[in-house]
Amino acid sequence: MSGQQGFSNADTGSKPADPFKEKNLEDDISLETKIKDLSDFMQACKYGMMTTRDASSGNLVSRCMAIAAQEKAGIDLLFHTNTESHKTDELHNDPHINISFINAKGEWASINGIASVETGRELVRKYYSPDLKAWVGDLGDGKHDGGPEDPRIGIIRVKTVTATYNLANKNILSRAADVAVGTVTGKTAVTNKLREISEQEIKQWRSTH
Repeated sequence: MSGQQGFSNADTGSKPADPFKEKNLEDDISLETKIKDLSDFMQACKYGMMTTRDASSGNLVSRCMAIAAQEKAGIDLLFHTNTESHKTDELHNDPHINISFINAKGEWASINGIASVETGRELVRKYYSPDLKAWVGDLGDGKHDGGPEDPRIGIIRVKTVTATYNLANKNILSRAADVAVGTVTGKTAVTNKLREISEQEIKQWRSTH
């Protein structure tokens, strides 16, 4: 039973133990705005860290991946993959996945989803890029040549389940000033737009897109 309880190291009574989240969480905006801003942010970052679980050790493994395309008006993500790479084995054993993004301003996004490895040639051709040849190589056998018909080239489709992301709501100088004031006074800095998209909201979005 104890394993089902959360960790706590403080008793703050009626006051929030995490005032930063309370002050910065933005939950009074439309779902369309939340989805659009998240989609735009991921597209601007382009590169994200894909985290999977290694079946043999149970360890979490991350690697940098470039977004190939977005679906469902931006909420689902497609990535190119070599189907013979270890990450496809990991996804075969456990399709639960996290994709995280961050930029130089400290804005970030975390996507929890379910992944599938797609090998249909129509989908591969649709999103094929000649740059893939540099990653999979041409084996010189007339089949594994890095082209769109190369059976090693597949697509990892990530269907989002939940998402959390954080955007700056002030320029860097204003944010620094807020932090400086907070350091002296103990007043919680309000520097971000922290947003959460629930599983129910994702389902609602899918039903209309």
